[in-house]
Amino acid sequence: MNLDALLAMKNEDFRKVFGARLKELRKQKRWSQKELAAKVAIRFQQLNKYESGLNIRPAEMLIKLADALATTVDYLLTGNPAEEMPLGNARLFRRFQEVEGFDTEDQEAIIRLIDGMVAKRKMQTTLTSLDDQAVNA
Repeated sequence: MNLDALLAMKNEDFRKVFGARLKELRKQKRWSQKELAAKVAIRFQQLNKYESGLNIRPAEMLIKLADALATTVDYLLTGNPAEEMPLGNARLFRRFQEVEGFDTEDQEAIIRLIDGMVAKRKMQTTLTSLDDQAVNA
């Protein structure tokens, strides 16, 4: 087998492994191909070609796919898991792992709740800081 044929075979194998990884991540999110395609602004037929290993995706699409699937480009390309950044609170970390299995609508509700709590905390911190400045003035 010549070098060109070997490279073509490796490229095909790479595309198929990438496609399988992409499909697995999409299914973990419980999204259809149409849903993921809409999130990254492509036709679902194109996503199908990525998942089946027929097409190679451009770099900018890798970034969009990684963002939509909450993973890294490195994981999409190589399968190397992103380094875990566990939380200091193990209980909280386990809850977030469980939430990953929820459907998208429930995940979004939880994110909105967390965003509200973070905004409240920031506002309280700002107000406390302003009060302290007024007292010390």
